[in-house]
Amino acid sequence: MNNEFQLIDKEAIGTLNFPSKEVLEEKDAIIQRKNDLDRALSLGNLEHVKIKIFFEDDASKKAVETTIWGVTDSRVILKQGVVIPVNRIHKIV
Repeated sequence: MNNEFQLIDKEAIGTLNFPSKEVLEEKDAIIQRKNDLDRALSLGNLEHVKIKIFFEDDASKKAVETTIWGVTDSRVILKQGVVIPVNRIHKIV
């Protein structure tokens, strides 16, 4: 799976364009993603652990290694106010 994702810098995310369409089709996968995000948020806040987020913009699949600062129902918030829409995230490792 990792071969199809291009690793990018967190700073580049602000320039990306995100469609509103959900990237995951299965309800279980969507629930799993929410659980993974909550866990990653705890790790980021408590232990400053970097995680890898695999996501998709309107052009291609990308990955970023970062710390998650906040999670809302619709967005993942990274350092410096960088945001990735939850519905564009394939998985969190």
